[in-house]
Amino acid sequence: MKFALNYSPQAAALLDEGHIQIDLYKCPDWPDLIAKAEKQRPIYVHFPLIAGRANTEKVGWSNIDHLLNTTDTFYINTHLAPNGNDMGIPLDTHDPAHREQLIEVMLRDIEPLVKRYGKDKIILENALWDAEWGIARPLLEPELIRMMVEETGCGFLMDTAHAIASARYFGVDERDYISRLPVRQLRELHITGLKQEESGIWVDHFAMTDSDWTLNEWAVEQIRTGKWSKPWVLSFEYGGIGPLFEYRSQSSVIADQVPRLYNLAKSVT
Repeated sequence: MKFALNYSPQAAALLDEGHIQIDLYKCPDWPDLIAKAEKQRPIYVHFPLIAGRANTEKVGWSNIDHLLNTTDTFYINTHLAPNGNDMGIPLDTHDPAHREQLIEVMLRDIEPLVKRYGKDKIILENALWDAEWGIARPLLEPELIRMMVEETGCGFLMDTAHAIASARYFGVDERDYISRLPVRQLRELHITGLKQEESGIWVDHFAMTDSDWTLNEWAVEQIRTGKWSKPWVLSFEYGGIGPLFEYRSQSSVIADQVPRLYNLAKSVT
């Protein structure tokens, strides 16, 4: 299994100095950043597509085509994250009609991707609960996520930090929650640490904690033993560029945690 890391200047310096090993960088669809990262390692793009928010045209069909042809991007990802606030849906809804509305708008955006690229090229990512982003309760249900994967025939991109936060939101066992996701259709795996804000909300893209390590080592063991399908890449989503990531791009964290994660990824043959 390949190992990828978010591009950051700190990661680039550590890679140049031989302190870390990676197979490729994970990058947003930013041309200047891609050009910089490609000088060190191959890159793959994590697209900002969001199923249910009608932003495919904004991302650009020609942009997607170009990046597929010029980078090591294997899948086109989209996030299962329509905006419940914009749709007038209460975020804590249990109404089946609201659930159907959310499914309908997600399918509206996924179907053109499948038609253009084929279902085997598209992967659907589980969302992280966020009131500001309008993530409604049904979007976090493992059964809905599994249904979306099975109905569309697409693959599954599992973000374990998102899954852990969702399990905590529901107050259920984390391993049980994750096991109910479409793990037999797993195509890509994202890992990062979680931190709880004063409001009680869990936020990702932080350094790994002991509990994060325990859960993610268990997840990789499920892959290693064949209980889950083998993803093409394990990506550590720590570090980046800009105000949202600069304070979460510490060289000490990257130097300490990347070697352990690289070995974890390489334990899956």
